[in-house]
Amino acid sequence: MTRTGRPNLGKTIKAVMRDAARRLPEFAHIDASRILIVAGEARRASRATVRPMCFADSRTRFSLDGKRAKPIVQLRGTQMLYVVAFRPRFFMRSTPEQRVETILHELWHMAQEFDGTLHRARRHAVLPGQRFHDVFQPLVKRYLSAVPPKLLAALAFHGEGIMRHWLERPAPFFHVDGRNPSKPARRPIFTEAQLFYGPVKMITPDAWRH
Repeated sequence: MTRTGRPNLGKTIKAVMRDAARRLPEFAHIDASRILIVAGEARRASRATVRPMCFADSRTRFSLDGKRAKPIVQLRGTQMLYVVAFRPRFFMRSTPEQRVETILHELWHMAQEFDGTLHRARRHAVLPGQRFHDVFQPLVKRYLSAVPPKLLAALAFHGEGIMRHWLERPAPFFHVDGRNPSKPARRPIFTEAQLFYGPVKMITPDAWRH
């Protein structure tokens, strides 16, 4: 709990990520300290989205043609490789088990190299519909059978918590000025100064509340 008595939901999510990395070999490459957790705006029916901070073609912040660059996001001097935004459906009337599934879903999309890119073979376009379900669901079941009750209870919280929000959100990339590459057209570095802690309301069905 924070000093206001409201739980930091970002810390809860990060704790699940760390625990999953310890318990599941498929997630052993995950380093939760390099993942930024934020509350995000609604986007269709998604509960969360993961944003890679490197280009897939170059596996760096700069595209192969050198014309685009991704912004740097760093917290306490550590550069983030992924930003995961948890959207309203994650908080509104989801069960703790559904929230666990959402967290694992975003981790599953991250590259095995954990290099700031997404796993090429785990895209929904490659594993559509039932194929994705058949591959991913056994992983969720294995983790739910081992997840500590304390973590599951934390995801059953009902009420107002806090999470990081963007005060100024990074663009997906910015164009590098070939005439003056040291002077990008947009802010190149985002830190704690562009984030703030704000309220997030968690709505959990009665049967799952703790």
